[in-house]
Amino acid sequence: MTTPPIVVFDRVGVTYPGADRPTIAGVDLHVDEGELCVVVGRTGTGKSTLLGAINGLVPHFTGGTLHGRVTVAGRDTATSPPRELAEVVGVVGQDPLAGFVTDTVEEELAYGMEQLGVAPDVMRKRVEETLDLMSIAELRHRALRTLSGGQQQRVAIGSVLTAHPRVLVLDEPTSALDPTAAEDVLAAVTRLVHDLGVTVVMAEHRLERVVQHADRVVELRGDGTVLSGPPEQVLATSTVAPPVVQLGRLAGWSPLPLSIRDARRLAPALREHLGRVPPPFRTAVGPSTPTPSAPTPPTPAALAARALSVAYGSTVAVREVDLELHHGAVVALMGRNGSGKSTLLWALQGSGLRSRGAVRVPAERSGAAPVDTADLAPADARRRVGLVPQTAGDLLYLATVAEECAQADADAGRPAGTCDALLEQLVPGIDRRTHPRDLSEGQRLSLVLAIQLTATPEVVLLDEPTRGLDYPAKAALAAVLRHLADTGHAVMVSTHDVEFVATVADRVVVMAQGEVVADGPTAEVVVSSPAFAPQVAKVLAPRPWLTVDEVRRSLELTPC
Repeated sequence: MTTPPIVVFDRVGVTYPGADRPTIAGVDLHVDEGELCVVVGRTGTGKSTLLGAINGLVPHFTGGTLHGRVTVAGRDTATSPPRELAEVVGVVGQDPLAGFVTDTVEEELAYGMEQLGVAPDVMRKRVEETLDLMSIAELRHRALRTLSGGQQQRVAIGSVLTAHPRVLVLDEPTSALDPTAAEDVLAAVTRLVHDLGVTVVMAEHRLERVVQHADRVVELRGDGTVLSGPPEQVLATSTVAPPVVQLGRLAGWSPLPLSIRDARRLAPALREHLGRVPPPFRTAVGPSTPTPSAPTPPTPAALAARALSVAYGSTVAVREVDLELHHGAVVALMGRNGSGKSTLLWALQGSGLRSRGAVRVPAERSGAAPVDTADLAPADARRRVGLVPQTAGDLLYLATVAEECAQADADAGRPAGTCDALLEQLVPGIDRRTHPRDLSEGQRLSLVLAIQLTATPEVVLLDEPTRGLDYPAKAALAAVLRHLADTGHAVMVSTHDVEFVATVADRVVVMAQGEVVADGPTAEVVVSSPAFAPQVAKVLAPRPWLTVDEVRRSLELTPC
């Protein structure tokens, strides 16, 4: 006798007030107990709506009309409010820190059980079990705000596990994490699936991190419907796929590989062929650029930091950093969570704290001395050094997307429609009547990117701009940043997204404990690090190809 599915969608549709069409429609979906189910799809196709329907947040909290029937462990979510479902379904959102309600790890693990009326002796036992299960026992008395991103994510998952849910819903659990922290979180998640039989339903854009662990992939196809099946079957035709799958499609490999190990077993012939092909051309702009044989006058840096330090009390976040950003280059700023990347970006922009040092940009008037970014007037600062922060939504304050775009055009003195066109290039199809707070995380970030880029500042600083973006949206962002660099702007992107770095960056700067520990051409820096190497580089090593597009161009020139 087979076990019935634990999550069942029976012809489910969700329509929000004022919407022209359902966000999801006619969805039939079964998820079995102990499965790891990964939900994929373009930004804005309804992934968060699908996840929210599992624990009843849709429509009990979000509003809208739910058609059809969703059952979890036999409970109908339409008649069981989220509080009743909390014993069955645990939910962890994109930003774990925003969901914490206590001060310390131990308190947070106990809080959910207190709300459910669990007996104190049972609570204590479950807290100890969860500390061990999530490998966070040494953090028990730590303040939540002092934890790294990966530690916060594991605490957030642990805080819902203490209720012993049968289903765990995760919304982009690795989007804000460095590669090593992401591996730690995914190891904990797969342990829950394999050792405890927990069913995990996870939405994730960085499929290169998770798809090899998946038992099932559910693709939202943009028309409200879904396609569900084994990962290799769904990803064979999916509009979103990790680089290793794209490489497999390009090379015609069968079965389609989902992991680096599987791809390397299929790759010897391709590696041999590429060994007879000229390596891909990559630029290197910055300190590691070779000196040309013919002397040329040195060009001033678009931005130069000297002996830059930032300290918060006794904690030094940035230590004696010397850094130059040059016109025409995209520089990636990498490093584990807590290494000082965001602090450095704010200090470079001029709004952030500095303990010592200077950050200068060339004067606009010929012959004048360079000016420190901290001394720029707000209007000049936006035009000279633009920054898109991690909490991008903080920059949105108007009632509709259309109003935000129009205001950006006016503030930047650009023709009407400039910001709107940039937004459409990044994420097509957003209803301009929508309130910015009602957008998905990726859509909201794209709106802020479009607003900031409308001013086309000479120096563009971006802090984790790919959070919430799917592969096509990241490709569009890469094209925008590449165009900015090609037209003379200097761009620096702080990111954990190694695949994005391989696509767009000319140069990589790596930070650790507030210091710059590596600075050089992308191919040299990322390939030398197991944590930062992109999938294609791992599959084709020791060949110097980093992206699927580079391989495609090489094969077009010299087919196998």
